Amino acid sequence: MSDAIPVTETAGKRTPEATMLALVAILAATSLVAGLGALTSGGEADPWYAALNKAPGNPPGFVFGIVWPMLYALMAAGAFMAWRAGAHLGLFFLQLVVNFGWSYLFFEFHQPLIALVDIMVLWVLVLLMIRQFHRHNPLAAWIQTPYLAWLSFAAYLNAWVVFAN
Repeated sequence: MSDAIPVTETAGKRTPEATMLALVAILAATSLVAGLGALTSGGEADPWYAALNKAPGNPPGFVFGIVWPMLYALMAAGAFMAWRAGAHLGLFFLQLVVNFGWSYLFFEFHQPLIALVDIMVLWVLVLLMIRQFHRHNPLAAWIQTPYLAWLSFAAYLNAWVVFAN
C-alpha cells in the first residue's frame, strides 16, 4: 500500500482564500528567515569569522549568496506544492525557525558547537519534512533534496570550525 495521500482528499477542501493566505505565509516566513540570516552573516567581513581555521573545500563567500536564495526558493515552492496537495506545514515552519537559529548561534553569538547541534537537529527536521511532503506530492519532496545536501555540507564546514579552532 502506498504512503501517498490522494490530492482530492484534502486539497479539494482548500478555498482560494486559504490558498492565497498559505502562499503569502510561506513566502513571508521564508523571506524573513532568508533576510535575517543574510543580515546576521558578515562572511569574510566579520573579523571573528575571517580568523577561523576553515575546512578544506570551504567555498568563497559569494557562493553562499548564490546557493541560499535558490534553496529558499525551492523550500517555499515545495512547501506550497505540498500544502496544495493536503500536507500540514508544521515541520516546514519549525525547520525555518531552527534554520534561522543557526545563523544567530554561529555568526552572532560565535557558538559553533551549539550551532553544530542546531544544524544536526535541522538536518533531521528537513529529512522528516521531505518524508511528509513525499506522502502528499513527491515532486515537493524531491526539490528539497538540494537543501538536505547543502545542510550536510554546511554541517561538515561547521564541524571543522568546532574541531579545528
